[in-house]
Amino acid sequence: MIEFLNQLDTALFLFLNGLHLGWLDPVMVFISGKLTWIPFYLVLLVLIIRQYRWQSLIILLFITVLISLSDQLSVRAFKLVFERLRPCHEPDLQPLIHLAKGSCGGAFGFVSSHAANSFALAGFIWFLLRPVFPKIGFVLFPWAAIVSYSRIYLGVHYPGDILVGAALGLIIAWVVWKIYGLSCGARNAC
Repeated sequence: MIEFLNQLDTALFLFLNGLHLGWLDPVMVFISGKLTWIPFYLVLLVLIIRQYRWQSLIILLFITVLISLSDQLSVRAFKLVFERLRPCHEPDLQPLIHLAKGSCGGAFGFVSSHAANSFALAGFIWFLLRPVFPKIGFVLFPWAAIVSYSRIYLGVHYPGDILVGAALGLIIAWVVWKIYGLSCGARNAC
């Protein structure tokens, strides 16, 4: 069963990675960049501050914990445990891969930290702001999906790395959201 899933993951990766276009390469590198989304994060920060005022400091603390958990769990509980090579580090796949970025990153790719972190943030912000901005999910989740897809396009993650990373991020978002809710009740705030 695991072998079948690996073959399916590889076939889907090769198909999706093979859909590259020359002009899209720098766009996907840009989308995958860590600093690219700072303006987006600032807009989210403004929305949070306008809605929650002084409580924004507590929310930012929870977001910091959220991203730290997501990032560390994706590496320590998955990448360093499963040690699944990124597709761009697989010798048999290297001639078949379009490596748009030019570099491959660390050796292991299961799960994608980009996917885990972006879906964790999207999930938590959605829980937080959906009562005030009911359609914010139509921005947050496509953003997380595009960031995640860019990792397949760039040749550094299998689709399975992305799917499990996204699931991990959403689970962490839900857990941190529940803890945030409990802390609000304990302080009679929020």
